[in-house]
Amino acid sequence: MFSEPEFWVGVAFFIFVGVLIYMGVPGMMTKALDERAERISKELAEAQKLREEAQALLAEYERKREEAEQVAADIVAQAKTEAEAYAVETRRKMAETVERRTANAEQKIAQAEAQAIKEVRTTASDLAIAAAARIIASEVKGEKAAKLVDTSISTVKSQLN
Repeated sequence: MFSEPEFWVGVAFFIFVGVLIYMGVPGMMTKALDERAERISKELAEAQKLREEAQALLAEYERKREEAEQVAADIVAQAKTEAEAYAVETRRKMAETVERRTANAEQKIAQAEAQAIKEVRTTASDLAIAAAARIIASEVKGEKAAKLVDTSISTVKSQLN
């Protein structure tokens, strides 16, 4: 038994384990493992805290995005409303302008028509006076003719104008 190498390997192993226990290696290992477990626990807690902060930040950004989308939708709706109001106002102004120009054109036409009628009447009265003067001059002679022509001319002028 003392001559077998397995025996001496076993004795050396137990001596080695005894020395390790005597030196406090198991306590140091336990302490190191405890410290490592505590460090990992702190890192996990910090990671959890960061995750919660990230989720809160994400929720805040989602809320802000939704608010921005709502503001954009409100702006678009307001722009559409203003555009429709502007279009209605433009149509109304255009109709007023067309109506005013139509009225001005009708007024100018009426004035031109009245001027043309006046010119026709003036020309017709001048022609009638000239024709009457020739007829009377050829039919009536003397002082009586001159008086009759003057009276007729003034009568015709007053009636035609």
